[in-house]
Amino acid sequence: MEEVIKKAVVVADGTFPVHEIPLGYLREAEHIVCCDGSAEKLIEAGMLPEAIIGDMDSLSRETAEKFAGRIFRDENQENNDLTKAVEWCRKSGYNDITILGATGRREDHSIGNISLLAEYSAYVRVKMITDTGIFIPFRESCRLNTFPGQQISVFSIDTATEITSSGLRFPLTRRKLNNWWEGTLNEATGKIVELEFSGGPVLVFLVFRH
Repeated sequence: MEEVIKKAVVVADGTFPVHEIPLGYLREAEHIVCCDGSAEKLIEAGMLPEAIIGDMDSLSRETAEKFAGRIFRDENQENNDLTKAVEWCRKSGYNDITILGATGRREDHSIGNISLLAEYSAYVRVKMITDTGIFIPFRESCRLNTFPGQQISVFSIDTATEITSSGLRFPLTRRKLNNWWEGTLNEATGKIVELEFSGGPVLVFLVFRH
């Protein structure tokens, strides 16, 4: 039986998107889930959240009262608000999640949120879109649609993972990425990039076309 895809957009409480691509995802979304204080920014942008998830430490009293029926409080300090929102989506039947607003403020929060994509990918389809590009996690070898000159960065969660590429300006040949910078600032030579690896997961960042 074919899997039914149910999509949701999760808005984290980082920098609210300004680029047309992430904003387009918001405008077209049928289901928008907000992490705590990001609901304020979404409402200011003229959109409404289906649900607001978190410990509510950054949500105004006025918003909390107005949207009381959409608030799902979770004070578990073992997870951040983004993970709480993704978990809520999963339990609500959403299996294709686009994350926006997860970067751009505190750098430690940004790094933490990006790294969590590797964990989320174990049970949902997920990607993170910023104002400059898109992060996609892969748990097995992958084929990417690109364009000549598109900048690409590859991050390996497990330093033991060997990665071999085709379609990159600086090829990877059974390369183990021992630090985050080692797979960054590469470039597509054509319309397809392939990454072959086992172990994983691997995170890929694709810069938007200017």
